[in-house]
Order: sequence, then C-alpha cells, then structure tokens
Amino acid sequence: MKKLEDTFAVILAGGIGSRFWPVSRETRPKQFVDILGTGRTLIQDAYNRFINLVPQENIFIITNQSYVDLVKEQLPLVTDNQILGEPSGKNTAACAAYAANKIFEISENGVLIIAPSDHLIQDTEEFNSQIKKAHSYAKENDALVTLGIKPHRPDTGYGYIQYESDEILEGINKVKTFTEKPPLELAEKFLESGDFLWNSGMFVWSVSSILKALNEHLPELNLSFSEAKGVYNTTLEKQHIDRIYTNIASISVDNGILEKAENVYVLPSAFGWSDLGTWKSVHENLQNDELNKTLNVQLHAVDASNNLVVSEKEKLVVIKGIDGYFIVDTDDALLICKKDQEQEVKKLVGDIRKRYNGKYN
Repeated sequence: MKKLEDTFAVILAGGIGSRFWPVSRETRPKQFVDILGTGRTLIQDAYNRFINLVPQENIFIITNQSYVDLVKEQLPLVTDNQILGEPSGKNTAACAAYAANKIFEISENGVLIIAPSDHLIQDTEEFNSQIKKAHSYAKENDALVTLGIKPHRPDTGYGYIQYESDEILEGINKVKTFTEKPPLELAEKFLESGDFLWNSGMFVWSVSSILKALNEHLPELNLSFSEAKGVYNTTLEKQHIDRIYTNIASISVDNGILEKAENVYVLPSAFGWSDLGTWKSVHENLQNDELNKTLNVQLHAVDASNNLVVSEKEKLVVIKGIDGYFIVDTDDALLICKKDQEQEVKKLVGDIRKRYNGKYN
C-alpha cells in the first residue's frame, strides 16, 4: 500500500487509565498492557496501524516523560526524537500545540493525524480508507477534520458530535455542535435524532491549519510553544518543554478549539471502533465464552453469566450465583465490581490512593 507522503501520525499515549485498575497502574498504564490478550499491547497495535499509512520516521509518540522508556521498550524502531515527553499532563490542546510546532520545523506543509493509543479498530481497511479521505480534504483545505463513529447505543461514556446532513464532499460533513459526555436521557435523544456521532478523538489537519486555529482560539498556549522555535528536534528541546509546561493551562482540543472554530468537519465512520476506556469495553470485545468472558483464566462457573473474569497469572477461578460482575485479579489487588457501576472505578482508585498513600497506584 502506498504511504501518505509528507504526513505525520501523532499517537497520544500519556494517560494513566485508572478505570482499568488494578491491571493499569501509574508505572505501567493500559496503553502498555496487552489488555485484550492478543499478544500485543494497545500502543503496539496503534503503531502497527500507522506504519502502513505513513513513513516510519513520521510516527511520533507523545507521552509522559516517565513512560519514555516504556515506549522505547515496546516500540524499538522509534527514535528519541520521535518521542515527545511531557513533564506533566496538560490535556490534548497542549499535545496538539507541541506536536504541531515541532513538526512545523520538519515540514511546514505537513499533514497531521492525531490518534489515541488505546483504541480498538477491527476493520483496518475501512479505517485506512477514512483516514485517506480525511487526509485528502485536510491537505487541500483549511479544515479541521475529525472521525466520528456511528453510534449503536446511547452511551454516556463518549462525547457526541452533531453534524449537518448535507455533505460538503462525499463522506464529509460540517460539524454543528460538540457535546461532552451526556446523561442517559440526552444520549437517547441523540441516538434517536440520527444526526449525532460518537467523538472518536481522532483528528486530521494540516500543520498550518492547526497552528492557525491555535493562534486564533488559544493564543497564549500556542505562544508558549512557538517561542521555542529553533530548539525543536535539537538537544535543547526537553529543557524548553519542561519550562513551557509549568506555565500553560490544561484544556482539551474539543473545548479550546473545535467548539469555537468554524472550519470543523467530520467523517461519519464505521470501522469496528471501540474506545477501550473501561472493563465494560473489554467485556464487549473479547471473543470467548458467550456466558462469561475471561482473560488468562480457567473458569468454572455455576449459575453465573454476563461476567468478566481477568487474571494476570493463569489460574482456576470458580464463581457461583453471580451475574453482571467484573472480577479482576493481580498480584497485590483484587477488584470485584458490578458492571453497571464501572464508571465508579476511577473514583475508587482515587480513594485507594489517598487511603493507602499510593501503595496500589
């Protein structure tokens, strides 16, 4: 397959993934874990998707500085200059500004593909097709393009994109509104309306378009990064990034740019996408036992169904008389949680961090 020239993939890999506790920890968060038992970690899967789309030297990883060694360990072809180490998490607008200013000094006419490291994409052929379509439009127009996922349930864990029904170009629509994670009643109305998509968090835009948008909507943030012009891709880059991150605000691309800009477009897409954000998403995507899903477990179940049982070490697990639970076992912690309370796991992790002084982070 012919690769997209003068195009750069930026993989976002800085999150902690606390909803996947106790498997995901601060020292090895979910993107560095084989969360689906495929033999590959999530970041390795993300990298492999883009190695077919862009030149290898054009794949950049943006992550916390404490995870740089993990990136090198799991992606040995990636050079030091391809790893953008953040001293602290300042949300996705900072990621976009850092990557755009750095890559601008490599190629002023380049196109950026921004994608999280923790997504599952089952139909890679369709994914490639949609990325190429978005790339073609972003390359020729001053456009901020996002991939939206056609929803099949009223999910409260995703953001939503409302779009115009008339296509600008085949498969490309103008965005009307962005909505953060809605309550169930509103999500149900979104699904019924037919003009809402899940926000995938994947973006395609030219370097010039995103820098223009940053200057217009987040000028202070972008000024901090643009003032470091000339030091990107040199040994001085880390020193300047460390200084920049102490002064910038934390804001998402969605809130800071996309909700304000007029030139935002979306491709309604369906390529077997899942945001692997919770144990529920793992339960949905594992392909084993119909009654109970397992990972690294020999399960003996009696009068039990609709459960997910996960272990870090192979072992026999016996369950009886329970339905709709997550059971996740590691060396030092065991989580037992009802599936309908999955969004509470993040809060539980915060409580555990305070009570046990970070022992189980």
